Amino acid sequence: MKHASRALLTLTLVSGLAAAEPEPPPNLIAIDTKLVTSGQPSAAWLATLAQQGFEAVIYLAPPTVGDAVREEPLIVGKQGLIWANLPIRFDRPADADYEAFAALLKGLRNKKVLVHCQVNMRASTLTFIYRVLAEKADPQLAWDAVSKVWTPQGPWKALMLERLRKSGVSFDPF
Repeated sequence: MKHASRALLTLTLVSGLAAAEPEPPPNLIAIDTKLVTSGQPSAAWLATLAQQGFEAVIYLAPPTVGDAVREEPLIVGKQGLIWANLPIRFDRPADADYEAFAALLKGLRNKKVLVHCQVNMRASTLTFIYRVLAEKADPQLAWDAVSKVWTPQGPWKALMLERLRKSGVSFDPF
């Protein structure tokens, strides 16, 4: 009887572990019901995207970075989701990177989209610029999502301020 109880307890513990939800990615920020940004999700969490209602993923880091999930396109594709990679070097974001991102996100904006990178620095900053310039969101409200993750510095700060300036948006949270 003792062995049967121990086996039942072990089975219960293992079943509980299998049913446990995968840990969400770092810096997960829900912008609205159709747009979410985050740091690098695990393979297990990526496998739950369709269950969560996601329809597309935009990955902004180069797929060669150390924490990339190599099988991410396959995991996402098996769920019938759209997967796009815009490999932006962290030390050199450019106007062309924002333009490509904006075009892609605009085409997907009627879908539930996850925009992610390694930590949510690229994703939060480009999403902020997009929301302010393309969707005419209030810059302060849009900035709140960025400030939960980081304060852009160096080339990211310069890209953000230059894009805002070129569009006639007077906003400087620094």
